[in-house]
Amino acid sequence: MNQIIVATLPVALVLAGVYALALGAREGRVWRVRRWISAAAGVSVAYVFVDILPELAERNEAFQQASGSGLFAEQRIYVLALLSFVVMYGIEYIVLTRREERRAGAWPAERDPVYWLHILGFAAYSALIGYLLIERSESGHVALAIYAFAMTIHFLVVNHALAEEHGEVYRRQGHWLLAGSVLAGWVIGLVAPLSDVAFARLFAVLAGGVVITSLRSELPDTGRGRFWPFCLGAAGYAGLLLMA
Repeated sequence: MNQIIVATLPVALVLAGVYALALGAREGRVWRVRRWISAAAGVSVAYVFVDILPELAERNEAFQQASGSGLFAEQRIYVLALLSFVVMYGIEYIVLTRREERRAGAWPAERDPVYWLHILGFAAYSALIGYLLIERSESGHVALAIYAFAMTIHFLVVNHALAEEHGEVYRRQGHWLLAGSVLAGWVIGLVAPLSDVAFARLFAVLAGGVVITSLRSELPDTGRGRFWPFCLGAAGYAGLLLMA
């Protein structure tokens, strides 16, 4: 246990620090340039397709044995990823459809139910990422380092997207809740270790969440995404994963 804490605590602090320092959310020269956000989104998506999905395929046999051999036994783990994608998409859909109403001042920002739905959804998502740190450390230092880098970059994208959508209210308070959720997830992971089947399920949920979150940032309704930086980010990190 002590070795796990030593290995994962610095990573948990770095991930929480991305939120706590509002990196990517503050108005600044670098993050005003869309190509950096696009490249970061590409890194996140590459991690899903080159690392997460192949690992899910490897763990699928244990998942099938635990779940039984009923209808669609081989596809169930991927259905979980799809379900995560759909849930996160639903949250983003609600946020976008209520945008004009919110910006017209129908609700004070701090009491806006759509804002809190968005923040609490990402708090649960961020807690999941913190929770999975424990298993990644048990899979080895390389797996932990790959996960840590990908999620750090991914949190920059999430920070920027939430600040872009909610503005000052997120910069003032929302990012602190997300920082705390990462650490809370990490603590829960320490006291409630994962079985292989539980990990496979949660990893599938993570896969769906990373894809929709990254693409939502890359394909905003304002059309400010950048295709080639996205491709370079995806190709570059995919290459590193393949070599690792």
